Amino acid sequence: MKTKHVGRDEGLTLVEALIVVAVLAVLVAMLLPAMRPARPQAKRINCVNNLKQVGLSFHQWALDNNDDYPMAVSITKTGAMEWAQQGIAWPVFQVMSNELNTPKILVCPADKAGIAAASFNSSGDRSNLSYFVGLDAKEVEPQMFLTGDSDLEIGRAKFQSGIVNLETNRLVNFSEDRHGKQGNVGLVDGSVQGYSSTRLRDALMHTGDPKNRIIMP
Repeated sequence: MKTKHVGRDEGLTLVEALIVVAVLAVLVAMLLPAMRPARPQAKRINCVNNLKQVGLSFHQWALDNNDDYPMAVSITKTGAMEWAQQGIAWPVFQVMSNELNTPKILVCPADKAGIAAASFNSSGDRSNLSYFVGLDAKEVEPQMFLTGDSDLEIGRAKFQSGIVNLETNRLVNFSEDRHGKQGNVGLVDGSVQGYSSTRLRDALMHTGDPKNRIIMP
């Protein structure tokens, strides 16, 4: 005669299943923030990457033009000096179209008014360009500002398009609009620095140029 063995059925009980679900929920809650960067931070990282590519394009262009940037080379020699001296930034990037590859990198992801130009053949306007250009930047001055976030202001008064002097006695700061009173600046040495408004003003004192002229888009 066979003896029946009475035991628990295969599978989890309701209580055990609830415990497993609770543990999984806790793990997911812990892992998600690490796997998905905060959106503002992600935009700033993308902005840094844009400026690194832009800086590299300036250097590549200079290698083929006697170490000069487009702001110092005449239009007759395929530069943009005459446009730059009028305070117009777009042609400076336009002549570097081969190095830049796409106008998309000229728009900061956090620039709410920014719209990438369809191509470099278009007559770009302020909405197609999120970055200023250092008018007098040159290869021999590594700490000069080459390009950077254009949401600069004094107090709450934003700079208009054209040539602006960022003298060290002006209380220049970044606006709240893009990176929350902080911003990114690409230096001639190829680095991209993240500055608070205080650090921005300190950096302006060490560029080697008291005027620090930039072209605002």
